[in-house]
Amino acid sequence: MKQLKLAVMALFMLAVANVSAQDSDNPWVVGFGVNAVDIRPDYNNTFGKYAEDYIGLGDWNILPSISRITVDRYLDSGFSLQLAGSLNKIKTIHSKDDVDELYWAIDANVKYDLNNLFGQTGWWDPYVYLGGGYTSIDDQGEGTLNAGLGFNVWFNDNIGLNFQSGGKKEFGNKIQDHFQHSIGLVFKFGGKDTDNDGIYDKEDACPEVAGLKEFNGCPDTDGDGIKDSDDACPEVAGIAALNGCPDTDGDGIADKDDMCPNVKGSRAMKGCPDTDGDGVADKSDKCPKVAGPAANGGCPYPDSDKDGVLDKDDKCPKVPGVASNNGCPEVKEVPAHQISNLNDFARAIYFNTSRSSFKTGVTQKLDLISSIMKDYPAANFVIEGHTDNTGSNTLNQKLSEKRASAVLNYLVSKGISANRLSSIGYGENYPIADNNTAQGRAQNRRVEIKLAK
Repeated sequence: MKQLKLAVMALFMLAVANVSAQDSDNPWVVGFGVNAVDIRPDYNNTFGKYAEDYIGLGDWNILPSISRITVDRYLDSGFSLQLAGSLNKIKTIHSKDDVDELYWAIDANVKYDLNNLFGQTGWWDPYVYLGGGYTSIDDQGEGTLNAGLGFNVWFNDNIGLNFQSGGKKEFGNKIQDHFQHSIGLVFKFGGKDTDNDGIYDKEDACPEVAGLKEFNGCPDTDGDGIKDSDDACPEVAGIAALNGCPDTDGDGIADKDDMCPNVKGSRAMKGCPDTDGDGVADKSDKCPKVAGPAANGGCPYPDSDKDGVLDKDDKCPKVPGVASNNGCPEVKEVPAHQISNLNDFARAIYFNTSRSSFKTGVTQKLDLISSIMKDYPAANFVIEGHTDNTGSNTLNQKLSEKRASAVLNYLVSKGISANRLSSIGYGENYPIADNNTAQGRAQNRRVEIKLAK
């Protein structure tokens, strides 16, 4: 009884010790089953007797309960370490019930998975093993050399059936050589799978995000066959050529970089079309079918007067001219006699006293001035207003400006371009006669017209 208690305690300590030693980064296998012990009598080294005894079942000793516990830890390259504890009752050696002895053993075996030689089957793992242990029979114990073979049949990823058979060779003649066979359920566990995607962390390239086996545990959120870490658009299905991004219009530019994702365009236009090829995308081109500069919204510059000089460069956009004169008519010199006529007519322009309104009959002179200016459309003129010294200088200055402006406005109303005219008032500063006489003051109240320089 004392030996039985010791054996049970040893088995329990073995199981607890190995369970507590589990490594989350390595697979483990725990097995529970029954074992059969076949004590080998002395056959004077006759091989035939050995074989007959190994195959025969009549002298097997089996304890009808869970009598063997194993813990396996995978090492590397098909090798694993197995720790096993077993308990039995020996009642048969030569004939049934010829003995009554307690049997217990603790073994450490190195296993080699034969699938590493033949190729993985996925469900069947045959192996051979070699190791050593300590075996006690009827309070006599010693070390043993263990060797044998076995296999696991896996029902799923975690549960399987194990069968193992081998021999134990004693060294000190305290116990007899014997065979030991076992069968039982095995439970595979170990590798940590943080994201629960069925791929252990040590093999999972994305251990904290559930993924797919074909991507080493990394996700493919949009299901386009490109894992998220390599996908520039991980939430929208795309194509590999564009790093997982879509190209709705098929122009070879990813939608995320395409300013016109629904219309084919060019890379130079950031995915937008440029129908007229002027370098301005259609969406920004005010004249998408006619080439024009970007500075004018993609439209050609107009030439209103059809003189070959674009309006933007034409100083006279509504009057045909020549390029040499910035689009204005070729300069036609105003003869001296016409300048004289202009000023004769201008001196005949009379205003109501202290006002910028014309006296009766003055408009006839203004019409003559207009007709002369029309004959020389390239000439520009300055209209000068002057007063006498009656009143304050400030009032005279303003009055001279108003009168010069009144003449300019009348000429514009008669068709003279405002661009050709300018006006200025000089007040009483430039008299041409004596302001001390009524006749002199009358001459000083005048308008003069000069060619602009």
